[in-house]
Amino acid sequence: MNTPLGPLRRHYTLFLLFVVSAVSLIDRQIMGVVIEPIKQEFNATDTQMGLLTGLAFAVVYCLFSLGMGRYADRNNRRNLISACCAVWSFMTLLCGMATGFWTLALARLGVAVGESGSGAASMSVIADLYRPAQRPKAISVFMLAPPIGTLLGLSVGAWITYYHGWREAFIWMAVPGLVAALLLRLTGSEPLRGHWEAMRGTAHEGQGESAWRVILDACRNGPYLSIVVAGALLAFAGYAFGIWSSAFLVRSHGLSIKDAGAIMGLAAGPGAIIGSLSSGWLTAHLARRDVRWQLGIPIIGALLAMPLAIASVLFPATDPWTLGSLVVPRATPFIFGMSVFGMWWMAPSYTAVAQMVAPGRRATLIAFFNFGIMALGAGLGPLVTGMLSDALTPSLGSDALRWALVASTGAYALAALLLMRTLGGYARSSQAQMTQALAG
Repeated sequence: MNTPLGPLRRHYTLFLLFVVSAVSLIDRQIMGVVIEPIKQEFNATDTQMGLLTGLAFAVVYCLFSLGMGRYADRNNRRNLISACCAVWSFMTLLCGMATGFWTLALARLGVAVGESGSGAASMSVIADLYRPAQRPKAISVFMLAPPIGTLLGLSVGAWITYYHGWREAFIWMAVPGLVAALLLRLTGSEPLRGHWEAMRGTAHEGQGESAWRVILDACRNGPYLSIVVAGALLAFAGYAFGIWSSAFLVRSHGLSIKDAGAIMGLAAGPGAIIGSLSSGWLTAHLARRDVRWQLGIPIIGALLAMPLAIASVLFPATDPWTLGSLVVPRATPFIFGMSVFGMWWMAPSYTAVAQMVAPGRRATLIAFFNFGIMALGAGLGPLVTGMLSDALTPSLGSDALRWALVASTGAYALAALLLMRTLGGYARSSQAQMTQALAG
């Protein structure tokens, strides 16, 4: 029903959206632990794997995402999210049945089509589930899905791959998504669009406009455009490490695929959970006093994540710890720290975008934000890192990937500088609106 919801229905719907988002990250991040066996079976290069996991996926995602976002602004978002989840889960299952590199690539593109319609629509639903003052915390809870999905995709996916093969990992990881899609469709709720903004007369503003008109108008807003570009840069570094870290641990630390996936899941997963929750709670508290903290938390996160990321790949591979049968590199604490602060941009940035735009434009403009994240971040991050690794291999051998990852951390610095320059403009353009929203 398209009516205002009680607390229980709101929280339950948020939980279902969280599960769907976590499943999407499981299906996306599992590629990070099956790179090596797929590369060997199909005789692929690092550049080809970077293309498969990055640019090809991102191009298809971006081609569909804006249309999906505009559809979500005008139609039932719950049904769209459910259908998309079913599509990408089925295509993940088909990945496990691939007979060659190109059939696997086609299945991965199908995953991208499905995932393109979920993220922006989910954010739009959450913004209508919770009043503005509650949104930073609600979005930070929703943002727990990426690290939990990553943890499961890397650790469980690595375990299945190690004992049963990479094909079985894809097939088994597809099952939770099919179940989640059915649960959302049958038991989830579609909240009243613009319920919290109705009193200001902006509930349906922009709903009848074309996607390009909405985007062009938004791009004239300097702070919004800066947040989009900064998010893309931060995603560039994040996806480079997310996709290639397991392969790096195998090559430079001599870990098995199982142990590499376990390390990334158990170190990066909890770190990202802490980062997501702490950033949302800090932003909700500090932005009440000064709206610039909405971008200040991402700036601090980027400036701390960069040196931790560099340390995680440059720390010597000698004398690892052991935890039972698990080999634990001494660089693991740096991986944990990088994961904490590498998440500090997501919840505050999405909240800033959701607060800045009208409900009738919200899914479209969040989709455009996601467009930058996928095009530059997910698309070019893994690809450029893979290409640089291939280029450095003749001179650096197994250390080539190490230095390719170091180079990718420059995106953290660029994003921090851009957001610093945006602080004043963001405060001037949104102070009145944010004060009214946070007071709501």
